[in-house]
Amino acid sequence: MTTAREPVRTLLHEIIFEADTQAGRTFDLVLMGLIIVSVIAVALESVSAIRAQFGPWLRGFEWFITILFTIEYLLRLYSVGRPVRYARSFFGVVDLLAILPTYISVLVPGAQSLLAIRALRLLRVFRVLKLAHFVGEARELVAALRASARKIIVFLGTVLTIVIVVGALMYLIEGEANGFTSIPESIYWAIVTLTTVGYGDIAPHTPLGKLLASAIMILGYGILAVPTGIVTVELAGVYRRTLSTQACPECAAEGHDSNARHCKYCGAKL
Repeated sequence: MTTAREPVRTLLHEIIFEADTQAGRTFDLVLMGLIIVSVIAVALESVSAIRAQFGPWLRGFEWFITILFTIEYLLRLYSVGRPVRYARSFFGVVDLLAILPTYISVLVPGAQSLLAIRALRLLRVFRVLKLAHFVGEARELVAALRASARKIIVFLGTVLTIVIVVGALMYLIEGEANGFTSIPESIYWAIVTLTTVGYGDIAPHTPLGKLLASAIMILGYGILAVPTGIVTVELAGVYRRTLSTQACPECAAEGHDSNARHCKYCGAKL
């Protein structure tokens, strides 16, 4: 049944979720600017000298931004047909995390003086994740990563097996006298060497140990290229499938095919 509320909800959905209209693009740009400014303010507040001089101003600005994001979050829930589904989605959770820490600091007096509670303020950095709303390619990248998940899991399992075997071998070759005090410590060395990080806190001393380390270093360069190739192949497949920027009016899901007429997640008409 048609109600007077539906046109308002439809208009809000087009402005907030759609990026192919003038109003939607303007909303996205304004929101992007607020996100960037708020993240800068959070970073500046962590500097003691700036906090001592401009602390009240930064906290006041933080409340202003939080109120705006709260209104935006409520409008997002109002403009979709299934608000609970959107609230449980990735970006719905990110939107909620963007506003919760400021309100939590009110319920916990002196929270800023406690290290453990102060860490909650860092959750406001989640706002920067909302920038992915405005990067069209992010959807293609997420799709490629999802398609590559099983291959990457198998690859990581293979790498884990290699570092365990190499770590055990290095423990037998070098021993405690050369810094390889245990198999876990040797596995740590194998991970650092295989990933070409090379902290240098542990190093082999025997000729056989150096030979094994050289083989692992060379293998590391080849292994690092494998996940890149897997994701690249999946990205090529995603780019061949043209995706629409339209968001579902019911669940706010995106990433539909350009010729799609119904949401592939909830079945609502697009």
